Amino acid sequence: MRSTVLIADDNAFVRTALYEIFEREPDLHVCAVVENGREAIEEACRLHPDLIVLDIAMPVMNGLEAARVLRQTMPNVPLIMYSANPNEVSEHSARSIGVSGLISKSEKVTVLIDTIRGVLHRRAA
Repeated sequence: MRSTVLIADDNAFVRTALYEIFEREPDLHVCAVVENGREAIEEACRLHPDLIVLDIAMPVMNGLEAARVLRQTMPNVPLIMYSANPNEVSEHSARSIGVSGLISKSEKVTVLIDTIRGVLHRRAA
């Protein structure tokens, strides 16, 4: 069975690229792609994904604000921050909110996929 992933990023190129990459993975399925934190919360509440990937810097509601709300409304859904500038937030701050991973967009996408699989595996165990 494929794990469902919700992607939230304000960059259309990143959204499309992640969608296409994740959909090629046999164990991942993208259930929604949104462009801001508010949409991420709305779609997550509607679709109940297995994991959510959030950009930090987004309009309307940034990834950290969305993570705080999501952690309260969906405490068991893992959150991964995926950012062009991960220095915007310390790993300690992200973890204190309940974020399972903080990945830089400068990393190879395989790092993101491996992190997703690791988090989902720990959740299933």
